[in-house]
Amino acid sequence: MQKEIDYKKLLNSAQFDAVTTLEGPVLVIAGAGSGKTRALVYRVARLVESGIPPESVLLLTFTRKAAQEMLERAAGLSDARCRFVSGGTFHSLAHRVLRSHAELLDYSNSFTILDRSDMEEAIHSLVPGPRLPKGIHKFPKRSTLADIISKSANLERPVEDLMEEEYAQFIEFIPQIKSLETGYRNYKQANHLMDYDDLIINLRKLLIDYPDVRTQLSLRYRYIMVDEYQDTNSIQSDIVRWLAHEHRNIMVVGDDSQSIYSFRGANYRNMFEFPVHFPETRIIRLEENYRSTQPILRLANALMDKASEKFTKCLFTNRIGGEQPKVMDTMTGPGQAQFISRYIINQLHHGHSITDFAVLFRSGYHSFELEAELNRQGIKYTKYGGFKFLESAHIKDFLAHLRVMVNKDETVSWQRVLGLIKNIGPARTASIIKWMREDSIGPADIEKWPGSGRNADMLKPLSLLFTKLASLHGTDPEKAVEQVMEYYSTILEDKFDDYPRRKKELDQLLPMARRYKRLGDFIDDLVLEPPNSSNELSQGDKTELLTLSTIHSAKGLEWPTVFIIWATEGRLPPSRAYQNPSVLEEERRLLYVAATRAKDHLIVSYPGQETMPLWQFNNRSENGSQSRLSSFLNSLPEGVVSYGSIGNGEKRPVRSWQREDSGRKNTNYEKYNASCVPLDNTVSQDLSTGDRVNHPAFGAGVVSRFISGDKIEILFKNAGRKLLHLEYTKLEKII
Repeated sequence: MQKEIDYKKLLNSAQFDAVTTLEGPVLVIAGAGSGKTRALVYRVARLVESGIPPESVLLLTFTRKAAQEMLERAAGLSDARCRFVSGGTFHSLAHRVLRSHAELLDYSNSFTILDRSDMEEAIHSLVPGPRLPKGIHKFPKRSTLADIISKSANLERPVEDLMEEEYAQFIEFIPQIKSLETGYRNYKQANHLMDYDDLIINLRKLLIDYPDVRTQLSLRYRYIMVDEYQDTNSIQSDIVRWLAHEHRNIMVVGDDSQSIYSFRGANYRNMFEFPVHFPETRIIRLEENYRSTQPILRLANALMDKASEKFTKCLFTNRIGGEQPKVMDTMTGPGQAQFISRYIINQLHHGHSITDFAVLFRSGYHSFELEAELNRQGIKYTKYGGFKFLESAHIKDFLAHLRVMVNKDETVSWQRVLGLIKNIGPARTASIIKWMREDSIGPADIEKWPGSGRNADMLKPLSLLFTKLASLHGTDPEKAVEQVMEYYSTILEDKFDDYPRRKKELDQLLPMARRYKRLGDFIDDLVLEPPNSSNELSQGDKTELLTLSTIHSAKGLEWPTVFIIWATEGRLPPSRAYQNPSVLEEERRLLYVAATRAKDHLIVSYPGQETMPLWQFNNRSENGSQSRLSSFLNSLPEGVVSYGSIGNGEKRPVRSWQREDSGRKNTNYEKYNASCVPLDNTVSQDLSTGDRVNHPAFGAGVVSRFISGDKIEILFKNAGRKLLHLEYTKLEKII
């Protein structure tokens, strides 16, 4: 039964505007903790309440779980029909559409989806091998090749341009990698395979090249909402524009200050370009924060005040009180670990829960010392930011047996399945796959392979498994998982020393499969929406743990008390960020995301007496330099944070732009470095091919060549070949 909602009472004025503006394009700038999910939920309810058929509403999010939770909340608020709103990810939408229209793109409608690991294996199988040029550098690993090809596709940049900028150490292999990219594309087409990138690329192609499909989809989804728009790439932005082509009823919600996924192809500029594509856009700002205290928000606002490009907004809260964020100099790395451990233990003694705390860091290795100290203190913790569930070898092995039952021509899975059997190597695997394809042999008849010879029985267990799976006719995914489990258990014990742990992870597939009626749907959903990590599979375990997390993995979460560790120049931001202004700006946004995870207390720590590389800092000594507080924090206005140090009470660090020997302020700190000569036009004109130079991060090297007038390639003694931007590079010519 439909319930009446008092929107004005339940929403603030900005949220009310976002919820009740139903027609035309709307851009919602949603600051951290400002209730954007609440606005989306109530807008779904408002649309259905207004008489819009729920099937005409499309809600695009970055996880299917997020969409489902929003629709359930909307249904609970107003009308149960909200559950029938179309919700999901760009990839799941593309999957649904392509299953119906794949033949327009010369694909079978039963195409198989390749996940990241499948992609790497397929690329590796196509590597040219002996034809590679000989030299001192190794050919890129499969994961790097997949990164290059995927990023090239997502950014829509030629492989050679991408490699010259980001993979300069492999420049000599550009011809082979371009050829590999073409071979991989042809391989997928011939075998009716699509990877993640293909799903959205092919959806856009359908929308652009086939007006009938575009019109059909645009008329089907007459009201569109997109969450986390700052994390979309250019392809997804195009999809949004084409889907709204017929009606322009499109609302996108995002925060340019939380765009931190450029390494995945995300383009925060989509936020700024939305009003360009839709000139009649109404811009609504959500600035009232419901998470943090005002002192924490003051720090967040101050951080983004210095951003070079942003939508102006000022976060505020109606919460009363709150203490200033603290910046603590812990002197050393071990001191930092001890400080955090003792602080948490003290708070636990005062009645706080271990789940009230989180420790965030820029990179996974930054927490190693802390992890050791936590183990010594007996503090249990969980760490996020590691391997994904489907990247585990045992999960890949297991699912491969199911996937060949859905698509018997899927070479990648056959290679994995056959590779698990004794006495079957790459040559025999290739022979078996060729025989099955040429003679149209089904999986259950694989034991009839004529090349078995003296090992005639080696394929019988596998053949028996496929016979059992075939008898299910693909209608009982749970029983299919049970059959593969029985077959694979022996292999699991032989292959892995830690098979008990892996077996527990495999057991989680049973309840997942139980929710499906078709095996193909089960496999598709696992690939499209995999569990984030093996930690997520243990939700039944109620053990309370301290959270350690990379900042990227913590986005969207919150804790009463948050620590940010290793807030030093060279780590946050990392030294390489200074070579590119856009990268440096993203590092600023990363710190903003970390700070706004805190509800009540924010503590930032840095080991100020830790010996660090000389090139990073101004105060030099014979043995090295003391690490410096991150310039993002050191440039904050007075009074935004309080400073202290272990054993020394209040301590205000010297600002990063001050030289300790003179106190003279340098207004362009990013391009100043006391240990080398800034590279201006005069210096760059003095350099020639063959000159010896010193780089603050990579050390000594030799100039190899100049590229495009503003880039220089240098072969470093220890770091290998690097392509650097002259405008942002500091070099010292060695005479």
